Amino acid sequence: MEKHFVYIARCSDDSVYVGCTKDLQRRIKDHNSGKVKSTSYRRPITILSYLVFTEKYKAFYFEKYLKTGSGRAFLNKMLV
Repeated sequence: MEKHFVYIARCSDDSVYVGCTKDLQRRIKDHNSGKVKSTSYRRPITILSYLVFTEKYKAFYFEKYLKTGSGRAFLNKMLV
């Protein structure tokens, strides 16, 4: 069964980044080596929390939700 991760990371500028991946360890390395454009100038990142999904579309929908206004409010209240 394939796993998909939605992760919440703290960047060096104290901002929060939300992402989704199948390989969490590789994605963290990509962020911290500067391969991810949106965090390349905010390295290093630290993973605050992550959720595991077995269905890809549910992971992507949850990531998309966390990037909305109400999703950010939920994230700040419950996960960060």
